[in-house]
Amino acid sequence: MDATADELAGVVDLFGGLTRPELERALSEAAFRADGQSVDESALETAIDDALESFALVRYERPHQDAQPLLVAGPTAFPSVPTHAEDVPHILDVDPRDPDRDALGETAHKQFVEQLEAAIDAGDDDRIDHLLDVSYDLEAWAPIDLTAERNRLEAAIA
Repeated sequence: MDATADELAGVVDLFGGLTRPELERALSEAAFRADGQSVDESALETAIDDALESFALVRYERPHQDAQPLLVAGPTAFPSVPTHAEDVPHILDVDPRDPDRDALGETAHKQFVEQLEAAIDAGDDDRIDHLLDVSYDLEAWAPIDLTAERNRLEAAIA
């Protein structure tokens, strides 16, 4: 089973957020329910990393020191639940989560700035263009203002 970024977002959205191991387990359960299929762990790692980079998923650092970060559906995702994953909430012993939107926005803002700086430092015009688009999605998704960051991106292109 190979999951798209939108399917990853759909699975975490069923719970409000999942840790990376919980997401991996949820997808394994869904794959098994789909006629005993399995998940290619390497492909899944790549898919999760790509979804984080594209902001289809956002890593939410929870305030508890010992708590693993949650992966939540991000602003660029169109969450869709993969076939055979709709029953995963009944299989996993994970309570629904409701991440704090303000804290989640701050986390996404930090991640956005890190990616912005990397793109500008690398002179990656394609990535800069992509981040410009993402900035609008992020503002609609979380209570943050990215005007200053957008200005930096636009100046880098000019």
